[in-house]
Amino acid sequence: MREIQIGGLVSFTTIDYPGKLAAVLFLVGCPLRCTYCSNPHLLSPGDGEYDPERIIEWLQERIGKLEAVVFSGGEALMQSDATINYMKRVRDLGFKIGLHTNGFYPEILQRASEYIDWIGLDFKATSDKYPDLTGQNIAYNNMIRSLDIWRATQKPYEVRVTCDPRYVDKDGIMKIANILAEKHVQNIAIQKYVPHFESDDNKTTEAMRNEIFADTQLRNKIDSMFSSVIWREN
Repeated sequence: MREIQIGGLVSFTTIDYPGKLAAVLFLVGCPLRCTYCSNPHLLSPGDGEYDPERIIEWLQERIGKLEAVVFSGGEALMQSDATINYMKRVRDLGFKIGLHTNGFYPEILQRASEYIDWIGLDFKATSDKYPDLTGQNIAYNNMIRSLDIWRATQKPYEVRVTCDPRYVDKDGIMKIANILAEKHVQNIAIQKYVPHFESDDNKTTEAMRNEIFADTQLRNKIDSMFSSVIWREN
């Protein structure tokens, strides 16, 4: 079996696993081609830049200093058993395991769930906007299945929505909020879109990116629907 391919590392973060001091491993490969992707260099499957064994050695030196390791990407579950086996090794060192995922691989998430303590799941848009945003016709349904699978574990999680105004407007964010409330999701994060690689003929403006965040009535309505709503504006 091919060993895990790691394309990036953040050695210390306080924001990627709630309440934990963590490191983040960015894995190579992703099935989606989101228009606003901030890590395009990780999209194509291939060799990683980091030696997995050296990372294990590095983590052994940080036992008692770090509390968690987050697997991100790309899409970490695209590497399937290689990811699951590496999660187990890291967890056996005593670290909590976090996962940032787009939910494209619900069956792999089901198999990995034994070794994962928390996930951040991306809910990218309403179902009609998903194909244009992600380049995949099945991404929305797979994400919903992943959400339902993780909810059944009763482990903690956060659902994140990045508000690219080309795909998520005020009506869209309310539709997403209603879907999540109906599923009894408790913790969500609504993130302001930050442009990275916009084409000249499809640019957003600051006013467009601020529209949802500047609407106090909308924000109060969404706040009332969940136990915790984090508004990430930068």
